[in-house]
Amino acid sequence: MRVVITGAAGFIGSRFTEMLLEQADRLGYDDVVLLDALTYSGRRENIESALGDSRVRFVLGSITDADVTNDVVANAHAVVHFAAESHVDRSITGARTFFETNVLGTQQLLESARRNGVERFVHVSTDEVYGSIESGSWREDHLLEPNSPYSSSKAGSDLAALAYHRTYGLSVMVTRCSNNYGPRQFPEKVIPLFVTNLKDGHKVPLYGDGLNVRDWLHVDDHCRGVLLVLESGRAGEIYNIGGGTELTNRDLTDRLLALCGRDASMIEPVIDRLGHDRRYSVDWSKIKDELGYEPQVGFDEGLAATVQWYRDNEEWWRPLKERAS
Repeated sequence: MRVVITGAAGFIGSRFTEMLLEQADRLGYDDVVLLDALTYSGRRENIESALGDSRVRFVLGSITDADVTNDVVANAHAVVHFAAESHVDRSITGARTFFETNVLGTQQLLESARRNGVERFVHVSTDEVYGSIESGSWREDHLLEPNSPYSSSKAGSDLAALAYHRTYGLSVMVTRCSNNYGPRQFPEKVIPLFVTNLKDGHKVPLYGDGLNVRDWLHVDDHCRGVLLVLESGRAGEIYNIGGGTELTNRDLTDRLLALCGRDASMIEPVIDRLGHDRRYSVDWSKIKDELGYEPQVGFDEGLAATVQWYRDNEEWWRPLKERAS
């Protein structure tokens, strides 16, 4: 059977590809198609090990291109859709690309899946579609109140995916994850940005008062959750995937400073991000109760290993930072 993974050369998509290949025989996938446009954050180096597998084929192309999506989805049993523009700061300064990729691109992929009789379609989304929550945690039926161009474009793609299930009967499942971290994350994101800055002796920018709260999820745990949904999730359902570790941005910064042997003098307060959500928190009891999901990577262990990965793999991130400077 064929499975198509979009955004496969990105941070999460590449790790998911590796983990799926470990279970492909059990799941019955002997034809794994990796689709990626290789824009700034998708890197062929991330999937080099996977490309050595005879079951794997890479396609360079965009989910907005009907010819591309129709080709890769033909005869596919499943699609796992990671491809997205995902950085909030970039969405604030250039929103159009986010809506073109995240909404129109997702609709194009859904249409190709519908026309080709795909049996399972996992749409990977984010907890940011819920907006901000002062207390408690979002369940999957919570009102969507996105506050940035990024999160609103993802909310639009979620609604498109669910509409394709309700209107056409496409077997769509939506996952919404909390903040991911781990190796190979593009260095514009907070953890790799701070670690690589500190390695070079540069200060780290901390938005506002630093008290914005995020729930942290190791990429391996996220991918385990998506695999569970691919295998056993119910059509038309939404599954939150959380990590269970809520920290203020200041708490996270202090932990990174300690792991990098630096002190608070390396913090540079900066003006808060426009529309900055105060707190995210997902209730992931549904995926736990239905599919047996549990995070397996402890945050202290995972964060220390992630910091060490960036220390050991300067050749991976150094060119990316130099290109962006």
